[in-house]
This record gives sequence, structure tokens and C-alpha cells, in this order.
Amino acid sequence: MYEALSLLERNRIHRALSRPSLLLGADRELVLVTGLATVILIFVVLTIYSALIGFTFWALTIGILRRMAKADPLMRKVYLRHVRYRRIYRPTSTPWRRG
Repeated sequence: MYEALSLLERNRIHRALSRPSLLLGADRELVLVTGLATVILIFVVLTIYSALIGFTFWALTIGILRRMAKADPLMRKVYLRHVRYRRIYRPTSTPWRRG
């Protein structure tokens, strides 16, 4: 038995392959979308007030997204998968079965 354990091969899993893709400590896609929305707000309206509102919105959103990523880095993907689930699945062997 111990011979079989010693023959097992060990492979390293590099940390870069298993870590989630984060930007500024939050989910990458959500940070980029909020940044794009902020830039659009600032450059479309082009006032000092829009710049202040835009930077405030961005800072608050990044803070919320960082807290969300700290709780679970894959929360966005889990939520999107949860939303796609149906409320009830029919007890059939295949979705194409005739009822």
C-alpha cells in the first residue's frame, strides 16, 4: 500500500491559475463597467458637478465591490448562475420528452 502512495506523482498548481481575476481588489468586469459609466457621465455633461458626482459614485461603487469580492471573489458568477435557474424543473429524463 505504501508503495502505491510513493509512486503517485505530484504536480504544482500555480497560484496565478487558480486565483480569481480582480482589479483594484474587486471583480474585474464590474470595475471596468463602473469606470466606463463614470467616464461617460463626466465627459457627456462636462461640468464640475458631474465630475464630483462621477468620482463620488466611482469611489463608493469600488468600495462596495471590494467588500463584495472580499466576501466571495466569484459572487457575480454565482449570482448570474443562480438567476438562470428555473423555479421548478419537470421530472422528465430529457427536456425534449413529450408530456
